[in-house]
Amino acid sequence: MLMSNNSNKRAPTTATQRLKQDYLRIKKDPVPYICAEPLPSNILEWHYVVRGPEMTPYEGGCYHGKLIFPREFPFKPPSIYMITPNGRFKCNTRLCLSITDFHPDTWNPAWSVSTILTGLLSFMVEKGPTLGSIETSDFTKRQLAAQSLAFNLKDKVFCELFPEVVEEIKQKQRAQEELSSRPQALPLPDVVPDGDTHHGQNGLQLLNGHAPGAGPHLAGLQQANRHHGLLGGALANLFVIVGFAAFAYTVKYVLRSIAQE
Repeated sequence: MLMSNNSNKRAPTTATQRLKQDYLRIKKDPVPYICAEPLPSNILEWHYVVRGPEMTPYEGGCYHGKLIFPREFPFKPPSIYMITPNGRFKCNTRLCLSITDFHPDTWNPAWSVSTILTGLLSFMVEKGPTLGSIETSDFTKRQLAAQSLAFNLKDKVFCELFPEVVEEIKQKQRAQEELSSRPQALPLPDVVPDGDTHHGQNGLQLLNGHAPGAGPHLAGLQQANRHHGLLGGALANLFVIVGFAAFAYTVKYVLRSIAQE
């Protein structure tokens, strides 16, 4: 985003030149998980977006904040604010970090905007307390990460400075809506009435209970299996009947023998 000439009149030459250099540097060598833009009307106010790194409670989140540079920059450090609720820092509150105006004694004029934002992200994923930080559970942080996308879309400055991020958020929201609106299919049995098609447990499409292209051979095997099942049942019943008859005959023979004695 191009900076207007009006910003040059409001900021001292040294600060303006240095921030322009930092802007070109961050565009040429982007910082992982971070993007930043100065206000077109005031180069001393920058806004940034931090994406939640993977394997952290902030994963999937998008966090908007701002940097306020003093007129004496780079000889004095900036103020850092977080705007999006995140579970780590208070919103719209100056954060006490070694790279902020809370610690001018530890500030290094060689530190650039990229260095500042990298330090912010590093401290964000840690759990050390500081002025402006809050303690919340990982569950709360994940909830806020999921809510951060919709929250940022309500911020006018965010939408104006980061149109690409806005479009990315909207695409994610559309994808989630499509996924949630799809009806969940109920599991079907592998054998269905003639003419119906579905997928079996092995993932193959089934037509009339067998896979397309299986041919008469598979149908013959299935028919033979059904016949074998019926035959096996009949034989089992026959064995039961014969066994019962043999038992009855044996009892009758024993009783007759006893009567003759």
